[in-house]
Order: sequence, then structure tokens, then C-alpha cells
Amino acid sequence: MGTHVIEAGFPVNSDAEFEAVRDIAAATDTTTCGLARVVDADIEAALETGVEMVHVFVSTSDVQLQDSMHSTREEAKQRAVESVERVNEAGVEVMFSPMDATRTDTEYLIDVVEAVSEVDVDWINIPDTCGVATPTRFKSLIELVVEHADARIDVHTHDDFGLAAANALAGFEAGAAQAQVSVNGIGERAGNAAYEEVVMAAESLYGVDTGIDTTYITAISQLIEEFSDVPVPANKPIVGANAFAHESGIHAAGVIENTDTFEPGVMTPEMVGARRQLVLGKHTGTHSVRERLEEEGFEPTDQEVEEVTRRVKDYGAEKNRVTIADLRRFAKDVGVQRGEEVRV
Repeated sequence: MGTHVIEAGFPVNSDAEFEAVRDIAAATDTTTCGLARVVDADIEAALETGVEMVHVFVSTSDVQLQDSMHSTREEAKQRAVESVERVNEAGVEVMFSPMDATRTDTEYLIDVVEAVSEVDVDWINIPDTCGVATPTRFKSLIELVVEHADARIDVHTHDDFGLAAANALAGFEAGAAQAQVSVNGIGERAGNAAYEEVVMAAESLYGVDTGIDTTYITAISQLIEEFSDVPVPANKPIVGANAFAHESGIHAAGVIENTDTFEPGVMTPEMVGARRQLVLGKHTGTHSVRERLEEEGFEPTDQEVEEVTRRVKDYGAEKNRVTIADLRRFAKDVGVQRGEEVRV
């Protein structure tokens, strides 16, 4: 698809994860990245997998420093610097993250950013680890980091308040060059910024050529859904079953005439490898019913369309899903004939 970087895993976590990262690094020409704490063993494990980038991180918020890392601010900064230096010595790209940046004292955050910049870090990732940022605040924070860093800026946003994609885009607006995303938004707690949402918003709303082949988005979403066993909600943007589905009579009649009437216009189902659907239910109008009947080879009269539509609405009002089989049954009951049949 043209994805720029694959952060393949946390190699020191287990033998299985080490092997997975190693195998991914060997199997693709895409830049692969291994995650590591600011711990020698983590960094060495990542380097041993053969990845082209190592992403080192350390907590910088006081609550995580005190109750998770059990470290001081100065110790965390020093370990960050030493870790960046070690990866640089190995001759691979290095990314550094001040974990929980959005809950970190701003003055200290900039102190850490400047310290790793002085030892030639390639990327600085600013993570909204607990998903507490808002787009306006996050944009301001990234602008501040850009002012104090020589490295390229990357962002990592969580979806605890449903703002992950919006915050990632706010990061781009502020000068970030890259965002960390996951297909279907899967991740810790409420998940991360969704690959499909960030890519399509950048492409369609900002007019940016991301280099991603977006026609594979639906297929990879379904693949990840299958292997992760994390269901995709029907109303999930871009890849949900209802993303390009129309039930309301007004909506369906509009898109039959011109798809831009009730779709974004700048994004079509074809762009993401999906198909438009006219869904039958209690809100369905005669336009949709006629369209679907004709697709099935029926030639209904206006009166027959109205009668079938009434049955569709009544059946849908009982919280039933109206399938094509149901539609055919209603058409048969009403006496709608197919094209090859002769009326007498």
C-alpha cells in the first residue's frame, strides 16, 4: 500500500515477538521499526532484529516518573540521551518519545526535546499517551516542539475521547511530518488514531498525496478484523459496513441521482476499495425499492413499488434486517413480474 514505516513490535518482550519483528524486517523493503525502552537490553534486542529504525521511549510526566518508572526527571533525561546515542552508534535511524507528553510539565518536556536534539535524534515523537489532548491544545504543543527541535516530528494519539484522528491531523497542521496509526484504530484502551481515517482525511480533506494506495483500505481492514478478532463497528468511519450505505428515502433518492448529494464528494467508496449500498429498512423510500427490484430483474409498476415499499418499511420497523431474499418474497407476494415474464 505504500505505508512509510511499519513499527513491527517490541522485540525484548518475548522470543515470539523478537522473531516476528525480525521476520517482518526481512520480508519488506518498507522501513521497519522496533520499539525499546531506554534500557540497554531493549535497544540491543531491537538492533539484533535488523530493523532500520529504533524507537526509544521514556516517561516524562511526573505521575509516570514517580509511580511507574520510579525515576527522577534528570535520570529520565540522561537515559534518553544515552539511548539515542547508542542507536546512532549502530548506524540506524532513531526516534525518541517522551511518553505521556501531553501530561508532562511543558518546560521539562522542552528540556528533554532539546537534550535529545543535541545528540542528533532523527525523529521526535510526541505521544498523547492517555488521550487527553484536544486538537487546539495538541496543535499548540506540536508548534512549540517544532520551534525547539531540529528533528522531524511524529505524533502518536489515543482515542479515549474520540479525538485521536483529529489530534493527528492537528499535529500535521502544526508541522508534524508523520503520524503513528493502526488499522481499524486498534490499540490500548479505546485505541489509536485509525490508519484509514488519518490517510483519507489527509487525502480527501487536505488534498495531500500521502503515497498510500487507498484502494486496499477496505481489504486490509477486513484482514485485520479477522486476525485480531476485534470487530469493526458498522458505523466505523471509512471501513464500517454502513460507511457507504444509504437507507433513508431522501438520502437514497439523492445518491441515485447524484452521489455527491449525501456523500462527502471528495471521498468515494471506490477510493477505499468499497461499494456503495442502498440498505432496505424502515426509512427506505420508493426510489431505493425500485432500484433494488430492477437490479433483481423485476419490472414493477408504480403501484407495486409503493406496496413493496410499505412491506419493507413495516418489516424493518420490527427491527428486522431486510435482505434481498425478503425483497424477492415481498415482490412475489405483491405479484411483481420479472422482465422475461409476460403480463396478461
